[in-house]
Amino acid sequence: MYEPPGLPRNYERTRLKKFSELGLAEPFLRSIDALGYERATPIQAQAIPVVLQGSDLVGCAQTGTGKTAAFTLPMLDRLLSSGSADSQSEQPRSKGSKGAKRRPRTIRALVLSPTRELAAQIGDSLTKYGKHTHHRHCVVFGGVSQMRQVRSLQRGVDIVVATPGRLLDLKGQGYIDLSTIEILVLDEADQMLDMGFLPALKQIVAAVPRERQTLMFSATMPPEIRKLASHWLTDPVNIEVAPVSTPAERIAQTVHMVPKGQKIDLLLKFLKETPRSRTLVFMRTKRDADKIVKILERDGLRAAAIHGNKSQGARTRTLEQFKGSRPPILVATDIAARGLDIRDVSHIVNFDLPETPETYVHRIGRTARAGAEGAAVSFCSNGERKLLAAIEKLMKCRIAVEYSGDQGEPRPKREQPRSDQPRNDQLRPEQQPAAKPARSRRPSNRKPRRPDQAGSNGGSKGKWRRKKSASAR
Repeated sequence: MYEPPGLPRNYERTRLKKFSELGLAEPFLRSIDALGYERATPIQAQAIPVVLQGSDLVGCAQTGTGKTAAFTLPMLDRLLSSGSADSQSEQPRSKGSKGAKRRPRTIRALVLSPTRELAAQIGDSLTKYGKHTHHRHCVVFGGVSQMRQVRSLQRGVDIVVATPGRLLDLKGQGYIDLSTIEILVLDEADQMLDMGFLPALKQIVAAVPRERQTLMFSATMPPEIRKLASHWLTDPVNIEVAPVSTPAERIAQTVHMVPKGQKIDLLLKFLKETPRSRTLVFMRTKRDADKIVKILERDGLRAAAIHGNKSQGARTRTLEQFKGSRPPILVATDIAARGLDIRDVSHIVNFDLPETPETYVHRIGRTARAGAEGAAVSFCSNGERKLLAAIEKLMKCRIAVEYSGDQGEPRPKREQPRSDQPRNDQLRPEQQPAAKPARSRRPSNRKPRRPDQAGSNGGSKGKWRRKKSASAR
């Protein structure tokens, strides 16, 4: 039986609800059953009934816990029950000179996503879950030509999944009307703030109707997110499941202490000697990602890079290759740390430790999905020890350390006195250690001060020195 991803090992199965118990309509239960899903994850079991009731929601859960289904399934259900696409397809037709014309659909739900990859993944989920309905959706993001997206919008859609930048661009051109939005979803809200989308989000929220249902999902809940939720949501229900500081227990984590200049040699050795399937290597910068790909290919290892400077077509092709039967080693920046649901990733390699500890948890969350096991290996130089300490503080655990290259062994701990040995103040006088002899002061060779050097100011002292220097000449 399929076990939902993101569950702790000791989670009681009796507490997991079946999807049939959550109140979803029959078309969606058929889609879920065809996909092999039977029981909902904790975030799904708690969020779906709340969304079906029409309440606003703030959900906090890390990636890989099933957040996408937690809002796509009930959103589709609400659109179906409150005048769905099926009823819209049967709207009265207005007669014109060339015969009857069907009234165009209006956009009823908007899902905002920080990255193109996550937007495309949400679109795939809508296709799978809405298979037995007549809902139409459109995925809108930058980096590609807008012509295909515009044609889809002109044919009429019920749901738009978009990144904020391209959405505002098409809205400014008159292709998108947000005045009919009934449900607004903000997915990975904390990442959108980190990427500087707050001004765009404010414009979008101001353009949608005030009477709406708003859902906000985030991996972390910083004060900025809570402040926005208080302004944009009405009496929201707060749900927190599997916070970002708790990675999957099936991930074996190790860190190699290695000088920065020897990381590449260690990476080549690891990739050649370790039995693995799909392997994802995280870099800090786009330039370093391209550089590592060239080094790996020069050494006979198939590799491909994915980062923000790549075109959307190149990024899509790279991901398709990585999901294929002969996957290359995927070298990526933190753009791939969230939203990518790729099965059978056996190893995560952190060539550079991330600047924020939460990103580390998102990175290693790309493995050990859907009940599988995985391994996360990190390379840490001397300059990254503080980053490692911050990661361990967030997760409240120590990561197993291995020393490679010329990094050296850890310093031995200072030997502490045993508790069974008496202290000096507990010993009898004859048992007290002998006192160290006092150090005798060496005789000073300095000459005594002259009487005329005394005084409250340095005038006489300077005058005597001037006389002495004159006599010496």
